[in-house]
Amino acid sequence: MKLRFALIQLCLFFFFAIPLLAQEDLFTNQETLDLKMKFSIKDMKKNTNDSTYVDQVIWYKNEAGEWEELEVEMRTRGNFRLNNCYYPPMRLKVKKKERKGTPFENNKSLKLVMPCNRASNADSYVIKELICYKLFDEVSEYTFSTRMVRLHFENEDDKKGEQELIGFLIEDDDDVADRFNAKIVDDKKILGTLLEDSAALRHDLFQLMIGNTDFSGLYKHNQKVMQLDERTVVPLAYDFDMTGLVNPPYAQVSNLVDIEKVTDRLYRGFCRDEAITQTIRKEFIAKEQSIYSVVNRYSDWLSTGEKKEIDRFLRDFFEILNNDRSFEKFVVTSCRSY
Repeated sequence: MKLRFALIQLCLFFFFAIPLLAQEDLFTNQETLDLKMKFSIKDMKKNTNDSTYVDQVIWYKNEAGEWEELEVEMRTRGNFRLNNCYYPPMRLKVKKKERKGTPFENNKSLKLVMPCNRASNADSYVIKELICYKLFDEVSEYTFSTRMVRLHFENEDDKKGEQELIGFLIEDDDDVADRFNAKIVDDKKILGTLLEDSAALRHDLFQLMIGNTDFSGLYKHNQKVMQLDERTVVPLAYDFDMTGLVNPPYAQVSNLVDIEKVTDRLYRGFCRDEAITQTIRKEFIAKEQSIYSVVNRYSDWLSTGEKKEIDRFLRDFFEILNNDRSFEKFVVTSCRSY
């Protein structure tokens, strides 16, 4: 009798578990995802905005290597890249009935990052920005999930046919919040000094590492604020193209910061307790080799020169961390008190 009951339990487990295992979550699977799209860039820019989507059909390649159709809603997004790049950054929405049983089942809304232009090396800047997201994963738990995609894209405005591009998908901020039983704070301005110290320091040192000054938590510029509980808010960083590590041809430095080019480092974090600051500093130093390992995973997508430049840029950062006088100069005495 006990054996019979155990067999029934085992059968029930496989009956319910196998369908769940069959379809892996979009971001759990880190293999490059093939997507196919066809639309007019001119019409997409003309007919969509932050609140207006258009119906589109895209295709994704399943695990068997077959193309499957997916109905989505799509719009342009962003500011600088939308106005200055040939390929606009996109946002996709997928209705529940359409995404059921697909890799997108748990993702109602997604961002899609595409190359800025049609230059031969445009994909490498996308890869370098994706590396920034993966580096943030190494030093903080509060990050956006990402996944590389191979885009088979046809622009209906020209006759060049299908072009192969590299891009990546970014998790929606509400989905990030759901992972932590948290919420995104959109309706309030949160001073940087109110962010949880450890999370803020990891964020700020990461931004120094990749050479980023193009963010503001107070004004919600390239940074979301996530509330974990009544007393705890943490930064959630995104959009890393205007950084020293990526260093695209269109990179600009804000006149609000005292540097001349994006490859110049400037610490923009607020001053924190010295003991916590030193603890997070040691965390980063301990992860130096894992940081280089992240870059190595994408070396096939970079030229030898690009890979060497990223390694050099990161080594310069760790030289700051490993030298007491440099750390004092670049971080401790440079932090903001207001």
